[in-house]
Amino acid sequence: MSPPIVIVGAGAFGLSTALHLSQNVKPDEILVLEQDTQMPPRSSAANDLNKIVRAEYEDPFYTDLTLKAINAWSSGPFAGHFHQTGFLHCVSSEAPAPAIATLNRFHASANSHADIQPHVVPLDKSSLVKPHQMGPYPGSMPGWHGYLNKLDGWAHSAKALVAVYEAARQAGVQFRLNTRVAELIYTPAAAGQKKCTGVRLASGAILPARQVIVTAGAGVSPLLPALNRQITAKAWSVAHIQLTADEAASLRGIPVTYARDLGFFFEPDTDNHLLKLCPMGGGIVNTDLRTGFSTPDFMPYLPREDQAKMRALLRQTLPWCADRPFVRPSLCWFADTEDSDFIVDYVPGSGESVVIVSGDSGHGFKMFPLVGGWVVDLLGGKKVERWAWKENDGKDWKGESSWRLGSSMELRDLKGQESKAKL
Repeated sequence: MSPPIVIVGAGAFGLSTALHLSQNVKPDEILVLEQDTQMPPRSSAANDLNKIVRAEYEDPFYTDLTLKAINAWSSGPFAGHFHQTGFLHCVSSEAPAPAIATLNRFHASANSHADIQPHVVPLDKSSLVKPHQMGPYPGSMPGWHGYLNKLDGWAHSAKALVAVYEAARQAGVQFRLNTRVAELIYTPAAAGQKKCTGVRLASGAILPARQVIVTAGAGVSPLLPALNRQITAKAWSVAHIQLTADEAASLRGIPVTYARDLGFFFEPDTDNHLLKLCPMGGGIVNTDLRTGFSTPDFMPYLPREDQAKMRALLRQTLPWCADRPFVRPSLCWFADTEDSDFIVDYVPGSGESVVIVSGDSGHGFKMFPLVGGWVVDLLGGKKVERWAWKENDGKDWKGESSWRLGSSMELRDLKGQESKAKL
């Protein structure tokens, strides 16, 4: 057999790539290497109960892509994992001007698209929000206003990953778990290029490859250090509230509820009755002082500032559970780009032997059914220029982006502040 196409990483981008690629080449010529011992991988940002699937973007380019993705969520192994509960997108009475401006841009985007506008219910300050929410919210929700988009919803990300993994495996794609790639192996090629001919594993073994596709998420830096000029590993906090079966049933079908200045939550998980919450903010970075680049830290942690936002969100919506302990806290690490664009391109100087698929920027999972098709297009000669490899000065982008509120926080500073507070 000729060397396989090697995919490094079995998160959302890697699994989607494996599935789509299996429909274009012999599946047994595809080998996916994943460092974790389980599926879904614990380090994957998509190893989660749920992710928002919203159609509206400030940029029509991504709006059109997401509409395609929503259609694709109804077919193949993706079917059954998208729940069209709606997306309640608001700000509270305390929202700062940047949060209100972002909400208004998203609302305008939804209203300007012929396929989305019929699903949009405006909720201004003079109207009562609750009757439009399709669920029991006993909180006062002071000053909340925005809109409800009934086209949107959420996807059960962990279950979707497992379904696509099983579909790819049954198609003949080869998977090797508990296999960490230490480095890519290159040999000199013509015109000053170098060609990747395989990967060296942490065990020291060498696996040959005719093409390497790197889908390693936030942990990509050791394999492609030059990529650090374009992405940074960033995280958002995640926490859950434990509900009873009856409490969870009472919230069944509620929309994704999002106060842009506070955070958001989903309808409870049907298996474990967990209500997942996330605070809104600029994210958390973990800068290595030696290299200057951020690296993931997967230790469970929940910053006090984020806890306060989630408590405020619950007090205004579901006050009956606002004081319950947070369970299963974590940091969800993703590969962030300065412009929130993805990166789907050949690594320069590799003679098109290495493909990088990265830059999910915290909004990529909704595109899970499509990502692998983009890789197939690239290999077939169809490249999306805005997703090209970008050579920049490697500056850190900790300021506000167009759709996030606040600057990134350093993990060591957050932990240091809490340590001092305890003294």
